[in-house]
Amino acid sequence: MIEAGGARNRADHAVRAGKAPPRPQLDERLQTNRSSSDEIYEKYLRKAIAEINELGDEIARAGGGERTPVLGSGHPLADVLLLKWAPQRAEVQEGVAFYGRAGQAILKSLQRLRVDPMAVYGTNCLKFDGGDEEEARPWLVRELHIVQPKLVVVMGEQALDFLNSLEFPLAREVAPRPGELQQLTPTIEALFVPDIDASLDEQPAKTRFWNAFKALGPWWAELPPY
Repeated sequence: MIEAGGARNRADHAVRAGKAPPRPQLDERLQTNRSSSDEIYEKYLRKAIAEINELGDEIARAGGGERTPVLGSGHPLADVLLLKWAPQRAEVQEGVAFYGRAGQAILKSLQRLRVDPMAVYGTNCLKFDGGDEEEARPWLVRELHIVQPKLVVVMGEQALDFLNSLEFPLAREVAPRPGELQQLTPTIEALFVPDIDASLDEQPAKTRFWNAFKALGPWWAELPPY
């Protein structure tokens, strides 16, 4: 009892002296802050999900029932946004971006780099097979605004030209320098890599893609844990 009381008195003195509070009080504050942060994040997440769904409905209506929209897939508040040029056959059949060979290759690459696939969102510049660029630009702008990624991985020169043609606030032109991190906006970086869809059939092409894409690993490892 004496030892417990002495410890309590020393803790009270530390609080009065402006030192670190006792562990239980600190834990309570941290828990309160964590709960508050979680609530804020959940609100942003619900908002992002609603906006992504609304965008998907708009794209589907633009297809008029005659064209199958290929919508983005992944976390709506992802740290990493993967951007390639146009949907392939498997993607058109399923209506989901990065479905099929490209998605499988990306997943294996993410696992090898120890990047959390749940922190990634993937989309195409064109939302329809043979889609129109002018039609597609505002949709991608909205996706970028909704997802708010920290990094955009641009796959291939067509996707790069498309990204550079967007009137996105404070955006700088990204150069076709594979494997080099560049600044897209003050809050978003960009990584240019070869077109994944054109890199799956021959080993030299696979190697070129991997050599550029693997820069994602160190970037992810240095990302602050919050």
